[in-house]
Amino acid sequence: MNQTFRNILIFVGCLALIGVTLSFVNLDNKSQRVDLTRIARDVQDGNIASITIRGSEVEATLKDKTVLRSTKESTDSLSTVLKNYGVSSDKVLAVPVDVKDGSGASYWLGLFLQNILPVAIVIAFMFFLMRSAQGQNNRAMMFGSTNVRDMNKDGEQKITFKDVAGVKEAKEELSEIVEFLKQPDKFTQLGAKIPKGVLLMGSPGTGKTLLARAVAGEAGVPFFQISGSEFVEMFVGVGASRVRDLFAKAKKEAPCIIFIDEIDAVGRQRGSGVGGSHDEREQTLNQILVEMDGFEANNGVIVIAATNRPDVLDSALLRPGRFDRRVTLDPPDINDREEILKVHARNKPMASVVDLRILAQRTPGFTGADLMNLLNEAAILGARKGLTEIPMQMLLDSIEKVLLGPERKSHVMNDEERRVTAYHEAGHALVAHLLPHADPVHKVSIISRGRAAGYTLKMPTEDRSMRRREEYKEDIAVMLGGYAAEFLIFNDITTGASSDMKSATRLARNMVTQWGMSTELGPRVYGEREDMISLGREIHESRDYSESKAQIIDSEIDRLISEGLIKAKELISNNLQAMDRIVKALVVAETLERSAFNEAIGLPPANIKNSST
Repeated sequence: MNQTFRNILIFVGCLALIGVTLSFVNLDNKSQRVDLTRIARDVQDGNIASITIRGSEVEATLKDKTVLRSTKESTDSLSTVLKNYGVSSDKVLAVPVDVKDGSGASYWLGLFLQNILPVAIVIAFMFFLMRSAQGQNNRAMMFGSTNVRDMNKDGEQKITFKDVAGVKEAKEELSEIVEFLKQPDKFTQLGAKIPKGVLLMGSPGTGKTLLARAVAGEAGVPFFQISGSEFVEMFVGVGASRVRDLFAKAKKEAPCIIFIDEIDAVGRQRGSGVGGSHDEREQTLNQILVEMDGFEANNGVIVIAATNRPDVLDSALLRPGRFDRRVTLDPPDINDREEILKVHARNKPMASVVDLRILAQRTPGFTGADLMNLLNEAAILGARKGLTEIPMQMLLDSIEKVLLGPERKSHVMNDEERRVTAYHEAGHALVAHLLPHADPVHKVSIISRGRAAGYTLKMPTEDRSMRRREEYKEDIAVMLGGYAAEFLIFNDITTGASSDMKSATRLARNMVTQWGMSTELGPRVYGEREDMISLGREIHESRDYSESKAQIIDSEIDRLISEGLIKAKELISNNLQAMDRIVKALVVAETLERSAFNEAIGLPPANIKNSST
């Protein structure tokens, strides 16, 4: 549509240029092309004011300013021609005749402007249209080529391992790739072959793409980045063609790195009927397999791929010779989180009292992307308030914004809703405070954030990779603390506990079916999860147990939830005065930090870690 409109504008412009050209050479409406007989008759009648001769061109101007043009033989003079037409000599002599050189520059310029330029413009316009159509055909023929570009040559900021905090083991694994790209002879002398493919595995936001760019930055080689979804098109064969084009470009720049992000878009298991049955996707995967380890050697071309779903990749993609080195990127621990915060805080003016270690302690489970977002949210909030430095409290508030969403200040609750919300959150906080294995309470608030009317923020004191059954049972009790408080105080329940019940049910089911924490069912997994892409569901659990086992699973889930609810009710019933003090403080202040909460509850924590600052 835009191309057609542009062609129309060019055509109109050409017509306008032709019109200006014709006006420039004075081809007005009074100019007439006649034969010499008419000019001879007007000379005889005395109607001619003047005559101008340019070579064979005769231009006669009548007394009424009308211009007559005609052509004569260039070898004959005008007087001879007029006498041949019967004009008397005195009439010829009475007319002023101006003879101009017909071979001069002005003559040829006028001839060019009058006859050649309009034709040239039309020809140029037709050539432009033909070339434009040819360009579209060429683009159609280049449909199978890739738009991949070298990120290290396009003015992108160079990334090195210094810009990637944490992931020490991953950087050690990839440092061999860097050393090979810098000094390949060191390895080839001993007959060593560097892995052709490196697969970066980890949850979203752990820094897979950043780490791949750091490898290219350290090695100083071309870095071609492409997404797995860019290979898949509606037409079968296009993806395979793009793979061939990508590797052909990479071989010309070898040694180099090809980075394929989200490779699971094309690397899913073939022949499963789910996610891999598309002919285009399978052909693209087949071409990747051939290019990585086929008959032709890709010397100096190293493929780095990233995915957060390594379980769905085809086994041929993971065999030795292809992605035979796998690097796992786990969520950062407290020390890594502190280092990541230092990296992202380099270009942000922090207040002198900011302690990044405290932020690292408050952000368990945060990935590198979450931490970057945290500091960015704090910087945006500081700029909104006109600050020149980012204070510590603003950073702490940004943690809650990342976790729960922004405060809904426009959401105004009436007194009854505030009271119910206060008791609900006080129930969570009280149960967590009195259980020995629960995480310490850092903050309680009845200010709405996101979809929550209020929230209780609990943070572990240390990073843990394993948890015991008793800890999960106490987590269920904490989740149902709000439900228990509403039931005991108001003898009724509200919809505010729906999210808590969903979380408690999911945790109890995992304990019974996935983690073997049921005394009745024993150490067995019930229900295998399979990847499904149908009806909008990604996870489908196949039932590999009998109906009698299903009844036992339901009863065990009910038992765990009932025990948690009974425990929560017991703790709240025995400490109603403490809960009333928490509610009273919440209604007044709306938010209680850790010190204010401990002062309001007036009870020592059951977990000694809860009392630590």
